[in-house]
Amino acid sequence: MHWLLVFVGGGLGAMARHGVNRAGLEMLGPGFPWWTMAVNISGSFLIGLLAGLFGAWETGQDIRMFLITGLLGGYTTFSAFSLDALTLWERGAFQQAGVYVLGSVILSLLAAALGLMVTRAV
Repeated sequence: MHWLLVFVGGGLGAMARHGVNRAGLEMLGPGFPWWTMAVNISGSFLIGLLAGLFGAWETGQDIRMFLITGLLGGYTTFSAFSLDALTLWERGAFQQAGVYVLGSVILSLLAAALGLMVTRAV
């Protein structure tokens, strides 16, 4: 059953990521991968939020597998993050690559911490 939950959650998460990517391209263009960064930051916040909720509430393994492993695993895009950073670097956009890498990592860690703090405060 866990395989099915991860499969369905992963598909839904990937669809959500695709929606964010398309919207980002339409709104901001392809110059800087804002959409991938937004997915990584929001995914980090959501995983922190869910981890905090699951730590405070008695939840079954099924919901954790569906939401964290499946949905958020399909949604977050650190493989795309890596490719985007290397593409910026190869283009010679060294400053943008640095901002992108540092911004993504630092803001994603802060987002995950914020998600945990929100659930622990409730």
